[in-house]
Amino acid sequence: MVSTALAGIAIVLGTADVLHGFAIMEKEDLFKKMVCPAFLMFENAAYLADMSFELPCHCKPEDVRSVVWYFQKGMGSQQTKVLTDFDGILMVDSSHIKVGSDMLRRFSIRMFSLIVFRVQVEDSGHYICGTKKGDYFYGYDVDVQPSKGISVAFVDKDQHPQKDQDEIRFIVFTIFWDWTMCNRCDVRGEQRRIGLCYVNSTNLFRRYHTTPADVASCGSSSVPKQFRRFAQKRKPEIVIRSCMIPCKAKASKGESSLSNAISKLGEKPWLSNVPIQFHKQSLGRGLIISCPGARPEHSVAWDKDSTRLYLTSFLTGVNKSMRVFIDHGNHLHIRFAQLDDRGTYYCWREGKVVAGFRLSVIYNSRYKRTLDDPETQYAIKVILTSYVLITILFVAIHFVRCCFYFFRCTAAE
Repeated sequence: MVSTALAGIAIVLGTADVLHGFAIMEKEDLFKKMVCPAFLMFENAAYLADMSFELPCHCKPEDVRSVVWYFQKGMGSQQTKVLTDFDGILMVDSSHIKVGSDMLRRFSIRMFSLIVFRVQVEDSGHYICGTKKGDYFYGYDVDVQPSKGISVAFVDKDQHPQKDQDEIRFIVFTIFWDWTMCNRCDVRGEQRRIGLCYVNSTNLFRRYHTTPADVASCGSSSVPKQFRRFAQKRKPEIVIRSCMIPCKAKASKGESSLSNAISKLGEKPWLSNVPIQFHKQSLGRGLIISCPGARPEHSVAWDKDSTRLYLTSFLTGVNKSMRVFIDHGNHLHIRFAQLDDRGTYYCWREGKVVAGFRLSVIYNSRYKRTLDDPETQYAIKVILTSYVLITILFVAIHFVRCCFYFFRCTAAE
């Protein structure tokens, strides 16, 4: 599993239909060839928060027809979660999985493999494949690294990834996945490259299997605690650069790229064969738009009518005061909807326009804000912050005036 992560390939299965595509004979042949280790080892795997992934049960006896997956936060923990219905037939539709959902609702078992949807930082720990009798076959040491506060570098702005940290007994560095495909075609697009934090040391615990040897993710249990506390201060990284790819040469009648559709004078872009969803939003309320079928690891882009919302300007964190921004999960956020937000928002996924959202902003006189509204909380936070800053500035000015007055009086004496 680690070798897959190091190569930059995320194994992600999003729907139950895809999960049915596994070949039963291939799985059975694998179990005949691979013998379970006599001593349970843990394979290190690292992911970014909100991703989905698969943990295969690489080995088991041929007579075992169903497996049970166990989760432990730490080695030897007394609290163990059983991640199965004991029949291995639990069905999960990934489209219904939301951030913050209970862990037992974010997994599925298909052909003995554990599928985890929208993993969270608190899901980091040990995942063990075994039986309900307590026999253990294979284990994983999963490190989920946070997406909040992630370090972003824009190649077009001559920004570079973080440098390696060379310490006395270990080295902290970033391993990057492959570049995503260009998120737009026939026009300038963008590519992302995700990098996760890793440690290189000869002091790793040998019960954990890592590839290459002596290299493990920063949050792995194989890293000694005195190293881990320091290593986890390094944030995951995302590198973004511009790209340009052509659309498909042959397109069916009526199909054309978004750039061609919006460039024709007087042509309404929402009359194309791209599915359009209509939505009415109250003035002043917040809105989050998701791209259909897109996952955090996908290459996604957003356009508003003929305006392209490039990540170099609209990625979250570029400007803290942004009202419209795109988060690291590829969602488009609109804070405090205004009248000029009206229009058609187009979503690109993997270099192809897949959907459009026709947004209308209306005034709703019946709507009453409460303290539970995110917009209200944000406004209160801004007001309080401004009040504190003004108070500090007021005190500082009077302090400086007092100091001048004191020195002037002392000089006069």
